[in-house]
Amino acid sequence: MSLIRWDPFDDLASLRESMDKLFDELFTRRPRGQAELAWAPAVEVFETENDVMVRAELPGIDPKNVEITVTQDTLTLKGEAKLDREDKARNYYRRELRYGSFLRSIQLPSDVKGDQATASYKNGILEIRVPKSERAKPKSVKVEVAE
Repeated sequence: MSLIRWDPFDDLASLRESMDKLFDELFTRRPRGQAELAWAPAVEVFETENDVMVRAELPGIDPKNVEITVTQDTLTLKGEAKLDREDKARNYYRRELRYGSFLRSIQLPSDVKGDQATASYKNGILEIRVPKSERAKPKSVKVEVAE
């Protein structure tokens, strides 16, 4: 029989992972009956003078398998990262690559023209450009000075 050295920090790491999972489950809102999703891509959201831009990290995912939906103030990304093949003969030490379905809804900062959205994919980054509606664009007003 061999002895295993006890490391109290291993227990703390396990406790932290459990607490993270608990808080994720408590504070992640999803429609009733929807299966738990494994992950969601990281995004950047910013605006220019005429557009709202959303950039999403989707390395290794075929952009044809990503569904993009834009409403008046929300953009939704839905898709799946597929595992090419699972090799039962491999003895993994660590597996951190993400696979499975994802769904990410992003609140947009202003009213947009969803029907005019365009998307491009390059080097694992999906970039979505959504034009702002006319009422969301900044307007300049000239001030007349009376003499």
